[in-house]
Amino acid sequence: MTAKSAGETERLPPIDPADWTPEQKKIAEEIIAGPRGGMPGPFNAWLRSPDLASRFQKVGEYARFHTSIPPALNELAILLVARDWSAAFEWYAHYQLAMKAGLAPAIAEAIAHRRRPAAMSADEAMVYDFVHELLTTRNVSTASFEKIRARFGERGIVDLIGTAGYYVAVSMTLNVAGVPVPPGSSVPRLPD
Repeated sequence: MTAKSAGETERLPPIDPADWTPEQKKIAEEIIAGPRGGMPGPFNAWLRSPDLASRFQKVGEYARFHTSIPPALNELAILLVARDWSAAFEWYAHYQLAMKAGLAPAIAEAIAHRRRPAAMSADEAMVYDFVHELLTTRNVSTASFEKIRARFGERGIVDLIGTAGYYVAVSMTLNVAGVPVPPGSSVPRLPD
């Protein structure tokens, strides 16, 4: 797993707010004032490039809070990305959101073990297939494309691609920055 190991330090730890540049302060205030209410995950690392942080956080706000894909299905897509990248913090954060959105724990457990979940609704299966194919083959089959288009339209196709792409960038950042899972978390950890 790519999570920080015991004894290691974060590579890009949070910057003390007293040391923020005016640009960093502006974007941090925008993020905190938005629907996240804080600066979890990649945002402290991204502050090192305030313009990029501003652009990413807007994409992320859309992908998380305004996508056309229903919340449980969107979180399913995010968990697939977190598992693909073995992004421990991403898994920790979005496992909880997936459970709150109504995704079955057995689905998350199968994804954690890199298995196709045995019992999924038709919508869950089509989102799983689309995102899994996208991550593993870097494309999707015509069958997967057409199922998503028939159910969620072309906007749904683009929203799933955008969500997966955004969370790939998040997972990369979390892994490189060494963002740890909070100690004592009850969220099931990704197996190695």
